Amino acid sequence: MLIYGLKNCDTCRKALKSLPDARLVDVRADGVDPAVLSRAWAQFGADLLNTRSTTWRGLDAAERAGAPLELIAQYPALMKRPLIEAGGEFYLGWTPATRQALGLG
Repeated sequence: MLIYGLKNCDTCRKALKSLPDARLVDVRADGVDPAVLSRAWAQFGADLLNTRSTTWRGLDAAERAGAPLELIAQYPALMKRPLIEAGGEFYLGWTPATRQALGLG
């Protein structure tokens, strides 16, 4: 199981603590495989882009109009997190639905 996120993100740390067998992929330090981003975008669409982040607010209108996957590749903090890959499936965010789907109640 892989958790794509940031090592200093509180939500990612909560997910990692609850999923001790998971490995954190720090998207800022390690990047994200473009194939993973493409599959996640196909599943979640615009929900994958965190438009509430400080990074997003710091972009100008021209940058915001760019291709979402290119923006995430350039600014990894724009990806909503955590993105969890388990058994070939993706889960986005550390929501009650995600926890239930992963068998955590």
